[in-house]
Amino acid sequence: MMKVTVLALSSCLAWLCQAKPSFPEQEMDPAYWNSMAQNTLKNALALEHLNRNVANNLILFLGDGMGIPTVTAARILKGQLSGHSGEETELEMDKFPYLALSKTYNTDAQVADSAGTATAYLCGVKANEGTVGVSAAAMRSQCNTTAGNEVTSILKWAKDAGKSVGIVTTTRVNHATPSAAYAHCVDRDWFSDGEMPTEALEAGCKDIARQLMENIPNIDVIMGGGRKYMYPKNTSDVEYPGERKHMGTRKDGRNLVKEWRERMKGQRGHYVWNRKDLLALNPHKVDYLLGLFEPGDLPYDLDRNTETEPSLTEMVEVAIKILRKNKNGFYLLVEGGRIDHGHHDGKAKQALHEAVEMDRAIGRAGLMTSIHDTLTVVTADHSHVFNFGGYTTRGNSIFGLAPMVSDVDQKPFTAILYGNGPGFKMVNGVRENVSTIDYSENNYRAQAAVPLSMETHGGEDVAVFSKGPMAHLLHGVREQNYIPHAMAYAACIGQNTRHCRSANSAPPSALPVLSSLGALLILTQLLC
Repeated sequence: MMKVTVLALSSCLAWLCQAKPSFPEQEMDPAYWNSMAQNTLKNALALEHLNRNVANNLILFLGDGMGIPTVTAARILKGQLSGHSGEETELEMDKFPYLALSKTYNTDAQVADSAGTATAYLCGVKANEGTVGVSAAAMRSQCNTTAGNEVTSILKWAKDAGKSVGIVTTTRVNHATPSAAYAHCVDRDWFSDGEMPTEALEAGCKDIARQLMENIPNIDVIMGGGRKYMYPKNTSDVEYPGERKHMGTRKDGRNLVKEWRERMKGQRGHYVWNRKDLLALNPHKVDYLLGLFEPGDLPYDLDRNTETEPSLTEMVEVAIKILRKNKNGFYLLVEGGRIDHGHHDGKAKQALHEAVEMDRAIGRAGLMTSIHDTLTVVTADHSHVFNFGGYTTRGNSIFGLAPMVSDVDQKPFTAILYGNGPGFKMVNGVRENVSTIDYSENNYRAQAAVPLSMETHGGEDVAVFSKGPMAHLLHGVREQNYIPHAMAYAACIGQNTRHCRSANSAPPSALPVLSSLGALLILTQLLC
């Protein structure tokens, strides 16, 4: 009771002391805000000159579960990690000039899952929840609805056009998001044949790990987790020998890693399973890379062993160094997949640090590429029932308490809350008093309104940030399946190539220049 009283008094004092600003003094001067707005206006006016270049390279950063509240909270966290109040900080994605909203529903679901959405933003068609790389005519878990309903992805369109292609994820490489780039499967959980029902195997359906190796056998870069799905059942893991939960799961006896290595002999292909071996590679001498760093998903960035586990930023850097050697360009899919896992578990701190790490990777990619020939898109597949509020003061820790107690149960609450999930907790029939526990701990589960063993996705639109050639095509409120069509158009791949052939004599980027020169010649004639 004493703690609650102290917190209440502290909250009151915080409100009373607001006469002394807790923000930079320059913000009290209208000239500060006017100058900032004028600079923003100047930059906005510069966008009148559209970047119509052909995109030689395409990069899609997918923050799994990274809804708009997550983006905002990650921005604040990024600033606070650097010693600032946080609200005024810019994420790397915030610096992108174009912004759109994506409608995330699946064909059969108002609130989407990561499989159906991946099919939309990679293959260009909306699909049913739980299915990857197949149209909505295919039904989840019904093997006999697969054949004839397969759809291909922008990764394949890029490969067919002669580009190098890569997949980098912090989840399993055969998880929902990456699998839609290469697989056609009516069940996202068919990671290996060990997870498939007998009737599906007998009907001829293939597991996702097998499809990774067979459907597009020459994917240039593959990095993430998922080792155990590549090895025969009960095969001991190289990193966790003897631990049963990490052993191989395949029933067909195939060693897919061994098969990959044999196929890549003489083609400068390398397989790595730890950070040391990854960073020891000379990208100039590597044409194909398979990096499987965990039996399952990679650990959260906060829990990562920095000696053995690469960060998302490190994986992205290596991937770009390998892929950019191709003069025809590349397509790279990067997934910050564990943002989603953190939210599902109610662990907001884990989720937000994952989002900050993905933003760091976005920044690194930006330094290694050019907006003149690289279209970069950042988006999410769906949101979560995550939010933060409570009239927190400027600079309040994003993981901190609201500056008040509830006027109903007289208990404090954290700014971050979930609509549902494992954070729901009652003590002696009443809501738990968060002041009695360490709510700043990495794995603290934020309070939730409805008890669930796993928090759910949210159904609101998600943001689409873009920069580079034809980035202006991604604007307004759009269906999620529009994204790969716009990206393919920018790169002259897939079904949108006619505009590129017709512009051979004058590339799109040159048209404004030619128009200006024509106008100048006419003006000269008039004056003379």
